Amino acid sequence: MALKGKIYLSQKLQRHRARALLRYKQYAMKHVDNSFSVTIPQSIRNRYRSVLGWTGKGVDSLADRLVFREFMHDDFEANEIFAVNNPDVFFDSAVLSALIASCSFVYISKGADDAPRLQVIEANNATGVIDPITGLLTEGYAVLERDTFGSPCLEAYFTSDMTTYYYKDPKKNFQVPNPTGHPLLVPIIHRPDAVRPFGRSRITRASMYYQRYAKRTLERADITAEFYSFPQKYVLGTSNDADPLDGWKATVSSMLQFTKDEDGDSPTLGQFTTSSMTPFTEQLKTAAAGFAGETGLTMDDLGFASDNPASVEAIKASHENLRLAGRKAQRSLGSGLLNVAYLAVCLRDDYPYLRSQFSKTIPKWEPLFEADASALTLVGDGAIKLNQAIPGFVNAETIRDLTGVKGADSKL
Repeated sequence: MALKGKIYLSQKLQRHRARALLRYKQYAMKHVDNSFSVTIPQSIRNRYRSVLGWTGKGVDSLADRLVFREFMHDDFEANEIFAVNNPDVFFDSAVLSALIASCSFVYISKGADDAPRLQVIEANNATGVIDPITGLLTEGYAVLERDTFGSPCLEAYFTSDMTTYYYKDPKKNFQVPNPTGHPLLVPIIHRPDAVRPFGRSRITRASMYYQRYAKRTLERADITAEFYSFPQKYVLGTSNDADPLDGWKATVSSMLQFTKDEDGDSPTLGQFTTSSMTPFTEQLKTAAAGFAGETGLTMDDLGFASDNPASVEAIKASHENLRLAGRKAQRSLGSGLLNVAYLAVCLRDDYPYLRSQFSKTIPKWEPLFEADASALTLVGDGAIKLNQAIPGFVNAETIRDLTGVKGADSKL
């Protein structure tokens, strides 16, 4: 297959960069929605600009449950490479970036001691041409450094036999041989398919709509609260010779005095009906229900607490869609992490191993839901009965996969 080249990939990144930055802004609660109202002037809406973090909650609720454990059947000792690359931060960063922007990239290079170095690059700074069979890139491009204005300072173009680095000053450009046979830029993709090979973001268009809908509701409620706190009043039948009434004094004063005129008539006081805040509350709950259905969360997760606390089993039942999304994410992200391990081993040993040699290496994840005392009891009873029926059917590894608890005598 002919290579597309660095220029093509840099233009491709520029086309898709805005969509990735939008989702990062949504996650960071920094995106300003350009919404207009037929009743409220824009200047007033700007004073009551609302901020809502539902999209961030939708990402974190899944990202916090995706905890990578290790590679099982690690014949090539790939776990040692991850152990020296700050795994507590590396795995969380790679998973979180993939959930936000549909994919993230891992840049592999050699360190000072010739040990592989792993660096996570977000989707708005890297792209490539993907091989749909292996999930690896046939060529890749990444912006490793940017200046204060966002312009690239250091770029890298990855091919199967070479990594080329480009500076602003062309005299500083240099190349590094690549012995692995694949570009040293590996995509970690969330929910890929044939139409979207680079996956789909956890922050969907529907979730952004429901959050924008809720933000508009909060802005309207905030503005209405001003009139709710100080309801409008009126006076009928005042004399033409009476002094003008100070509106602010009439609003905040606890006692007003009105005297009769020369004909003995007195003015009539009244108050306009105040707007109720109940419709805004119901509207906000409607937006929350739609967002919860889109992301697999519950109303409790979005701040609408229920009366009775839920047990672990009840939480699992209410988060069934979230559990299914987590299992799917484990499969797709695990494939990308396995590709990272494969190329990191090839770079460490300076030898192009076959991808099929890693077919028995399996990524292992911690359970999506931590087990409590009742769950441990149920698992223990079930393990005893299964082992009575089929001796040795449940071992320490199976128990750990179900509960996440590592036994004291376990060799895992």
